Amino acid sequence: MQKARDAVVEVDAQGLDCPMPLLLAKRALNGMEAGACLRVLATDRGSLRDFRVFAEQSGHALLASDEHDGIYSYLLKKR
Repeated sequence: MQKARDAVVEVDAQGLDCPMPLLLAKRALNGMEAGACLRVLATDRGSLRDFRVFAEQSGHALLASDEHDGIYSYLLKKR
């Protein structure tokens, strides 16, 4: 049986410019339990740097980041 904290919450921020993808991610993380995972989809090229820096500064773990056909995907684990 899968626990609720093992589920991945997804935020679709495609088509939004900086700083909206990061703001939507922060809002989602605020409502999540520690250890829960968040996947963010974005098309803003600046999000690459934004999410890396955000993870370093906030203490949330950036488990993965990927780009495919102009869509950036980030997987964060809430601290």
